[in-house]
Formats: sequence, structure tokens, C-alpha cells
Amino acid sequence: MGFTIGGIREMRSGSRRRSRATEYTTVAEYTGLWGWDVVPGARAAAGRCSCGAAGCSAPGAHPLDPGLEVPAGATLDDAAKAWSETPGAAVLLPVGRAFDIIDVAESAGRRALVRLERMGLPLGPVAATPTGRAYFFVAPGAAAELPELLYRMGWDDAGLDLRCLGAGDHVTAPPSDLGGLGPVRWLRPPVLDTAADPPQARLLLGTLAYVCHRSPARD
Repeated sequence: MGFTIGGIREMRSGSRRRSRATEYTTVAEYTGLWGWDVVPGARAAAGRCSCGAAGCSAPGAHPLDPGLEVPAGATLDDAAKAWSETPGAAVLLPVGRAFDIIDVAESAGRRALVRLERMGLPLGPVAATPTGRAYFFVAPGAAAELPELLYRMGWDDAGLDLRCLGAGDHVTAPPSDLGGLGPVRWLRPPVLDTAADPPQARLLLGTLAYVCHRSPARD
């Protein structure tokens, strides 16, 4: 499936457009260094998705073609070959394989990061989106375990602004643009000892639930 951003000319000015070489390097870093699968994703501008589908339900936030996925362990040459078929594509990461995602408000996520670091708890990568969300990378299986974990911790009926993404979901990876709203960025970049082996959700969930339950005025 071919892809070009030429049909959405206002998507990015020349000064903000990343070179293809940079895209290749980013994809190769995710696959070869961090051990993540990567799939080319759509982009969007002014509410229009580059996939060209009328009434797209997730403009600029879905895979273009799952068959073009670049698997973990792929080299720079592999990444260059895949992205040459989808120039301008966003970098998407399939969830539920090397990691699941705990999704919280960015303000709560930043408070949680401070607490977790002070407590010396293991942390995986953490990303922030232009929509004001923070993504905590945790061990796969968290999405299925979340209801039981919250129940055991007594947070099951607390009305938390917290959810978990798992198998079948995708997240846009830094520095790609999410839905025409701006780039995703790292709050805590991946490192070798946690990128492919993120912490179990239960180690972080108590703190995340606590900060999600507190109002900003009380912090």
C-alpha cells in the first residue's frame, strides 16, 4: 500500500519536516536497540487523514498497512526499505507484545514520575502526547490484569482517569506527530535495561492510582 503526504500539503513546513534518513534511523533504533515492532502509521492535518478514507474514525492515529510492519531486530537497511514504501508515515508501536501501556493525564503522570523515582521503583519508558496524556510502558498482560489489580488495591470504584492499552492497540512513538496535533515526546526515554523488559504494572499502579485520584489543588 503506497502512501504519500503530498495530498496534505499544509501538514508540515519544510523546516519541521524530518528527513527520510532520520525516520529510518528512528525506526531502526526502536527495532534493533529497544526490541520493539514498528508499523507505518497515517498522519493527519485539519482533521483529514492521509489514508484517504472518508470519515476515518482515527485520523492520523492508525496503521497504514499491518503487512508493512517492521519486526523487532530489523536493521537500518530493513527500516529504510519499509519506510521507502511509506514516505512520510508516522512511527506506530503495536501494544501488547513487548509492552502494555498505562494511560493517565500528563499532569498526573508527571507527579507520579517524581514519586516513583524518589521511591526507587523500576520504571520503563514514559511518553507524553499533544492531547495531554502520559503513557507508562509496562510489562505485557497489564491490560487484562488491570481490573483485578485495581480491585485488590481498593481503587476499583474510585473513578480514576486511568486506562490500560493492550493487544490490538497502537501508540504513536516520538518524535512522530499524533493526529495533526503535534509531536509525541519522551518524558522518560527508553534505556537498555527496561525498554525490552518494562516493569510489572502492579509495581507502579498504586502510585499512579493515587495521583490520578487526587485533585491538582491538593498537590
